[in-house]
Amino acid sequence: MALLRLRRSVRAVVIDEEDRVLLCRLVVAEPAGPVVVWVAPGGGVESGESALAALRRELREETGLELDAEPPQVWRQEVVGPGRVAGYDGVVNDYFLVRTASFRPRGALSDDELAAENIEGFRWWKLRDIAGYRGTDLFSPRDLATPLAALIDGGAPGSVVWIGL
Repeated sequence: MALLRLRRSVRAVVIDEEDRVLLCRLVVAEPAGPVVVWVAPGGGVESGESALAALRRELREETGLELDAEPPQVWRQEVVGPGRVAGYDGVVNDYFLVRTASFRPRGALSDDELAAENIEGFRWWKLRDIAGYRGTDLFSPRDLATPLAALIDGGAPGSVVWIGL
């Protein structure tokens, strides 16, 4: 059996003082039509880059948020399947908890550069709105409300929690 080539990625679970979480609106082209997925800001870890350096870079580029501390890693997600990440068999996402005051996301990337990464906007979401959402957009992870509720209620867990697709 061949070894899987998995892309390393980092994501920030950014929660504000009102316990809202900041999510990116990704629009992914699919043969059957575009799919909208709401994900935590972040992206790939470059060669020679640490996870925290990648997290700082991604947050600065996408949202303008500057980290002044080392946030705790809270979740790990492995997504394997064709077409998930070009040139790879899947992705491993490491999620870090970032508590911050609410802000208007505006990073270093231009709108065109964000669009090239399939990002079409940002939104602060309340937990109840995620849990009660009945539209056609997806969340990543699909059951985002469950691990998010645990973070909001209990803070960072004592060890990294594996989450599903």
